[in-house]
Parts: sequence; structure tokens; C-alpha cells
Amino acid sequence: MKSSENLISIIQRYGTDERCRESLVHLRWPSGIICPKCSSKKISRVYERGTFDCDNCRYQFSVTAGTMFHDSHLPLTIWFYVTFVMCESRKGVSANQIKRMFGISYKTAWYLCHRIRAAMVETDRSKLGGKVEMDETFVGGVNRHKGKEHRWDNKEIVIGIRQRGGDLRFFHGEDVKSGTLEKYIRENISDDVDVLFTDDYKPYRSAAGHLRKDGRHETIRHSLRIYVKGDIHTNTIESAFSLLKRGIIGSWHRLSAKHLQAYCNEMCFRFNNRKNPYLFRDTILKLIASPNLEYKDLTAKVQDAA
Repeated sequence: MKSSENLISIIQRYGTDERCRESLVHLRWPSGIICPKCSSKKISRVYERGTFDCDNCRYQFSVTAGTMFHDSHLPLTIWFYVTFVMCESRKGVSANQIKRMFGISYKTAWYLCHRIRAAMVETDRSKLGGKVEMDETFVGGVNRHKGKEHRWDNKEIVIGIRQRGGDLRFFHGEDVKSGTLEKYIRENISDDVDVLFTDDYKPYRSAAGHLRKDGRHETIRHSLRIYVKGDIHTNTIESAFSLLKRGIIGSWHRLSAKHLQAYCNEMCFRFNNRKNPYLFRDTILKLIASPNLEYKDLTAKVQDAA
């Protein structure tokens, strides 16, 4: 399951549901099958149904029980192929593209992509340190100019934080007030960070106030059209914003505000694992470890497909 593989090799290796299921068994229980109810290792296999019987508590279960694969009517081969495509698509892939590639309905493709996307959420993340850049951008909506005034109608805010040479994080923000920015700084950036780089947007001054000691907060004066001053710049996070926007404009085309964070999570997961030779395998492991995302929960309140 190395990233050197391509879609053809994935199809050859996991070309049947039986092969996919056996792979899930080895990934979920590398030391032997365990009953999810009583943790007993005394298990009998029912090959005809692709299930297991616990000899201790008589519980019947399958390898997909309690995972993101649970209660899915799609073949496991489609799950594997689409997961690989999403892992390898640097700028993302749309549900419409998945629909065309694999001959499934748009609704099925959209739901499948969102379930895989939900498993890509990174948890237990450590705070960023070293040299960190932070900035905000606006996506979607319409740009409107009135004289010298620039307005963002119906645009959504994405706050980005990126450690130079390290991880990237995107957040769908409600606003860019100092209190909101400070919240993201405190939750994601170590108090003993070497330096935080931002532009000269005023709310960053108070938001990063607790980092000012020993010059831990440096600003580049974009308002004066200064974009680089030695080591002081925000070009690293801005290049990440460019990647996100190319994904929105070139791949996803249209997405709702409700699901924006999910797309941001997918982009960050793929970016942060860009050097991981086992990205496909690790994503399958996350699908195994994640509880199923039901369609009614995904579409609750807002029936807005992306």
C-alpha cells in the first residue's frame, strides 16, 4: 500500500470484495481477530456470509461493523478505489468526477466522498512551534468593487496556520476579530513558539499579545505593499491558500458553507501527509477506526450538496 502504487496496481491488488475484506481483517486485527463485544480471541469464521462468530459470547459480527464501512451497500472495491483517488488528488476530486469514473449516482458519490473526508480529520494534534505563519482569506461568494471599497458578498472566512517545514491547519472562521484569532492561536500555536509571522492586520496585534515577549510576533506590512523583509513574510501560508482555492475553483467548483470545514480538513490531511509513503493504507486504517457517518446526520438542517 505504498504511494508508489497507482490506480491500476490498486485495482489489480484489490479487484474483488473478498480481497478488500481480507485486507481489512489484517489491518483491523493484525494480531488476530478479536470480538468487539467481549474481546475474546476464540472466533469462528463463517466464510459463506463473510462474518465471524464469537465462541465465548456468541456475538456475530463482520470486519466492517462499527467502522465507516458499516451498513454500506457499495462494494468494498469502490470504497478502496475512491479512497485511493482522493488520497492522490492533490487539489481534491469532485463527487461529479467520482460519479463519472465509477458509474454510481451523484448522491452516492457525494455521500461516499464525505464519509472518506470525515475519516481524514486529524485528531490529537500537537501545537505548532518553530517558525509559524498565520493569515486569513475569503472563499466563495462574489467580489464587488465600489470605488476604492472592496466588499466580500456571501464569502466565507478561512483562517490558516502553517509551520514552516511542518503542518498546515485551516479553520472555517465566523469572523476575523481579535478574540477569534486569539482562540486559534492559543489552541494551535505553542506559547514558546520561536516566532509567529502575520501581516499588519490590526487584530493580530492583540490576538498574539501573549507571544510578543522576545519578539515572538513579527508582522509584514502588506498595507504598504511590502511582502518580504528578510525572513519576515506570509508567503508559505498564502501558497497553501492558493492550493485550497484551486481545489474549490478547479475541482469541487461549488461547496456549501456548512461543509467547508470538511473540505479544509481533507486538504490539510492530504498536505500534511504528502511525504507519507503509506497514505492510502493509513487512510483505510482511519476509515476502520471511524464510526459510520449517517446520511441523515450529514444532511441535517441544510440539504446543501457540495
